[in-house]
Amino acid sequence: MDSIVVGTAGHIDHGKTALVKALTGHDTDTLAEEKKRGISINLGFTGFQLPNGRTLGIVDVPGHEKFIKNMLAGATGIDAAMIIIAANEGIMPQTREHIDILSYLGIQKKNF
Repeated sequence: MDSIVVGTAGHIDHGKTALVKALTGHDTDTLAEEKKRGISINLGFTGFQLPNGRTLGIVDVPGHEKFIKNMLAGATGIDAAMIIIAANEGIMPQTREHIDILSYLGIQKKNF
């Protein structure tokens, strides 16, 4: 496997996009409306090369319940997921929903 695709998952405003930006330097929110509202609406894509030469692709998904279809579309092609939970709020409804979706898609712990 020369590449791994990791998706974000979690409740709205828990820092999925901020974490991706901190890891990659790339803001995956590209729409003006996303920037204005401070929430992801569409899927965001970025990636980088790991020290071992593999490519790590990242799919940043929206966390708002109104955009669950977008989350599902992005999650269908991932190998692994980062579940993002805000320390000040804990597990929230979309956290659980995203975990359920990942489970339904068969995305489980794997060793890469």
